[in-house]
Amino acid sequence: MADRQLRTVMEGGGFFEGPRWREGTWWVSDFYRHIVSRVTADGAETVVTEVEQQPSGLGWLPDGSMVVVSMKDHRVLRLADGVLSTHADLSEHCSGSLNDLVVTEQGQVFVGDFGFDLMAGDDAAPATLKRVDPDGTVTVVADGLQFPNGSVITPDGGTLIVGETFGNRYTAWDLTPDGTLSNRRVWAALGPEVTGRTTEEVLGQLVIAPDGCTLDAEGHIWAADGLGARVVRLAPGGVVVDQVAAPSGLGVFACMLGGDDGRTLLMCCAPDFYEHNRAPVREAVLVATEVDVPHAGRP
Repeated sequence: MADRQLRTVMEGGGFFEGPRWREGTWWVSDFYRHIVSRVTADGAETVVTEVEQQPSGLGWLPDGSMVVVSMKDHRVLRLADGVLSTHADLSEHCSGSLNDLVVTEQGQVFVGDFGFDLMAGDDAAPATLKRVDPDGTVTVVADGLQFPNGSVITPDGGTLIVGETFGNRYTAWDLTPDGTLSNRRVWAALGPEVTGRTTEEVLGQLVIAPDGCTLDAEGHIWAADGLGARVVRLAPGGVVVDQVAAPSGLGVFACMLGGDDGRTLLMCCAPDFYEHNRAPVREAVLVATEVDVPHAGRP
């Protein structure tokens, strides 16, 4: 496990999520400032759009327009020519806040939801994975996922891998160009099968809680461990082959490989994720370090 130097890219956030690298800059959602921003490598922030009902996952359609999750009203929004519109309303398919997404080369959006009201402390419950086609049609493509969260697509476009934050695992599917999923399987087993019902019980059974993540050119996933105050590099199967600790006193809830050579690992850090703690204050930070293997695939 390499001893890496962390550098602060930006301070003063509410809660950063959904980091992406595109067009020579970072893009990031901030839950509790209700904005999506561009952030340069040296930390200069430009607000791209406001999302009143809380932004999360980000991506881009083939025409270059941006899609962003609006968490609390269960919509995927589309930003084109400065205008924000509803790309798809997923309300009837959500039992918790809509969350992270990944976009295929063809423009299908795969997105999950919490499955229950996490902030209210409700009992954990499974959720579905949804596909939004380019015309806005919504299809439930998988069920029984334990808090589907950060997701990646392999460079050949043939495999979708989804982290289950409350499931101690990553789950994979074969993916066809029309968005069909098949051959569901465990891509990485990170701990025992989770049997708890209450959120407290589940949290006590998690070994690694995979949150926002990114794929590298060796087919490994860098994943934020939402409970472990670190990012871990996972080999297929689930062995941790590297890790980077968050700065003292902070957790890390998403990460992304980017930079000009794809080897900068950006980490979204905050003391915790709870809305009642984070919304009133500005304690979230973006930190970065360098790794050996560059980014691959999507996002």
